[in-house]
Amino acid sequence: MKKSQKILIGAGASVLALAAVAAIAGPLVYREFFVPPAADAPSLSGSEQIMGEPSSGPLDPATLAGEWQVGADSEAGYRVNEVLNGTDVTVTGRTPEVTGTFHIGADGLTLEEATLSVDVASISTDSAQRDSYFRDQALRASEFPDATFVLTEPVTLKSAPGSGETVRATATGDLTIAGETRSTTADVEVRSDGTTAEIAGSIPITFADFGVTAPNLGFVSVEPDGFVEFQLTASPGT
Repeated sequence: MKKSQKILIGAGASVLALAAVAAIAGPLVYREFFVPPAADAPSLSGSEQIMGEPSSGPLDPATLAGEWQVGADSEAGYRVNEVLNGTDVTVTGRTPEVTGTFHIGADGLTLEEATLSVDVASISTDSAQRDSYFRDQALRASEFPDATFVLTEPVTLKSAPGSGETVRATATGDLTIAGETRSTTADVEVRSDGTTAEIAGSIPITFADFGVTAPNLGFVSVEPDGFVEFQLTASPGT
């Protein structure tokens, strides 16, 4: 065999080897180096700039009763897993376009009403193409511009928490996405200093329950389940 033929055969083998490595390692490289890290799961900030300095003793329930409004530092969105050639990639979408109210009963311990609304067209990820699909096809934002959560069962604390103390609870309500409403349960963390409150939580969902079809493009697909997530601030209404 001529030397030139050996070189060509060797070069061809190298190309095939590189192609095989790319097929296997490509998704891993994509996940590790090209996809921004997913946003952290919702949590309470612990910031004294939001909550103020903690004080000793329980809060006065009378200061908690009444209407509370969602503040400008709030955000909501979703968390899903994409599968790229067998490699899991976690994707999060977020928007600050969240509004809502909470009504605490006269006892200062019972959340009697709660309504949250999210502008789904403003939810964004790291990919404009992905955002366009979820906005225009999956969520049909032009027809159903808002996703909402409405509390359907009161949530009552046994006693008044301390200022800045974290309270964990579950909240049952109607979640509406793309015009479909389902009863859901949110796992929630809350804390307050009496003048400001932080609320963080998530709701597990199955997209098909809301008439949403998770895309499958062959090489990349979206898992059928995900989470609606929210991280809110609230203050007493005027």
